[in-house]
Amino acid sequence: MGMSNLTRLSEFILIGLSSHPEDQKPLFALFLIMYLVTLTGNLLIILAIRSDPKLQNPMYFFLSILSFADICYTTVIVPKMLVNFLSETKTISYAECLTQMYFFLVFGNIDSYLLAVMAIDRYVAICNPFHYVTVMNHRLCTLLLAFSVAFSCLHSLLHVLLVNRLTFCASNVIQHFFCDVNPVLKLACSSTFVNEVVAMTEGMASVMAPCICIIISYLRILIAVFNIPSASGKCKAFSTCSSHLTVVTLFYGSISYEYFHPLSRYTVKDRVATIIYTVLTSMLNPFIYTLRNKDMKRGLEKLISRIKAQMDMLSTTQANKIHGS
Repeated sequence: MGMSNLTRLSEFILIGLSSHPEDQKPLFALFLIMYLVTLTGNLLIILAIRSDPKLQNPMYFFLSILSFADICYTTVIVPKMLVNFLSETKTISYAECLTQMYFFLVFGNIDSYLLAVMAIDRYVAICNPFHYVTVMNHRLCTLLLAFSVAFSCLHSLLHVLLVNRLTFCASNVIQHFFCDVNPVLKLACSSTFVNEVVAMTEGMASVMAPCICIIISYLRILIAVFNIPSASGKCKAFSTCSSHLTVVTLFYGSISYEYFHPLSRYTVKDRVATIIYTVLTSMLNPFIYTLRNKDMKRGLEKLISRIKAQMDMLSTTQANKIHGS
């Protein structure tokens, strides 16, 4: 093989969700709506929690961080998707591809660890309610958040550095709508053995560790709930966990389907799984966490009322200025 064929590619082509021209505008409209809903819903969650004193506890603190991570998670992927839907070239530079891959892995792992931390929070709240405030104190919450962010950054850096050492000498067409690890690895002409071993060991451990933590937490919660004598008490305990369990099932179900199989079996179906745990889950999180949560509903109602009052005051002020002039 000649040296000219071993030169590093300067750009990749993202094939997207469909190669048919007639599909591009409908897909653009669909994902634009989903992105705007994601931004609006998660931003409202953050503002409601920050502005309501009754929502100043660890559960809602981690929920606000999760909403921020979801905004960043989708922003890493969707804007480039939207541009490519309306573009004929659909290219992404090599550096931009690795950057997108890095931040996708960072915020994806932060989401994963935050879900585990929120499961621990629910376990302490239900199984040890009288010591909840002392156990889930500000210092512990800060340490859990710092660990989630630090580990996610180091984990992502490892995988991006391993991809950067590869040589790409054949096709530069990525069979995906963004620079995910597996579709990029399929383009490499040098050995990806190290990448695959690290993905199936360190990568699996980084996903399974929070998943196991969630399973153990909910098993302990289940045992504690069955020991509650009253039916209303059991229902209340289950209702505080149902929204979190729904998000966990969506996130880990789709991510396990995509990543825990050999690279050679990577197909177009994996793109659908990626949409579920990136775009769809991030969009549904605000609805899932507010539909059955009275405190969040009340917080959002207060926030919306406050925004409406400020808008009415602003319009009244402008009207008075117009009449005065």
